[in-house]
Amino acid sequence: MAKKKAAKAAPKKSTAKRAVKKAPAKITKASSAKPARVTAAAGFSLSDTAVSITVDDLKGSLAWYTEVLGFRVTERWEHQGVLRGAELTAGDVTMYLSQDDGQKGPRSKGQGVRIYWYTTRDIDAMAAGIKSRGGTLASEPKDEWGTRSFGLQDPTGYLITVSSER
Repeated sequence: MAKKKAAKAAPKKSTAKRAVKKAPAKITKASSAKPARVTAAAGFSLSDTAVSITVDDLKGSLAWYTEVLGFRVTERWEHQGVLRGAELTAGDVTMYLSQDDGQKGPRSKGQGVRIYWYTTRDIDAMAAGIKSRGGTLASEPKDEWGTRSFGLQDPTGYLITVSSER
């Protein structure tokens, strides 16, 4: 109670606002100097990545990734007895495939996305192996940008580049 009385007894402050003179906005020209190097946020560090893609025909895509490319299925996900997705691995690479359920309507897949896989194996031998297993290359092996690479297009339309240093 004493505190409330003391607060009431204190003189009232004026509520009138003072005019504050603002400094004019400073206009600067764009610098031709190099922009400062941007550093990663503290604590943000990655050691691996995995791609997850939605496909039109999960069973057909699984056959292509395993039988034509040589991935292994390491996990399968079913819902009410229906296959909905799978985890695939090839060497140190992991990727996930999931069946498009159509709830979002027709969607373009593979547009604006390219998957890059890197290997230490012989690119020409890998490409020949894919062809011998019935696969088709989107581009034949070639030397470009300091690497030897070839291109693939999966059954849903995702573009893939497989490359190795020369």
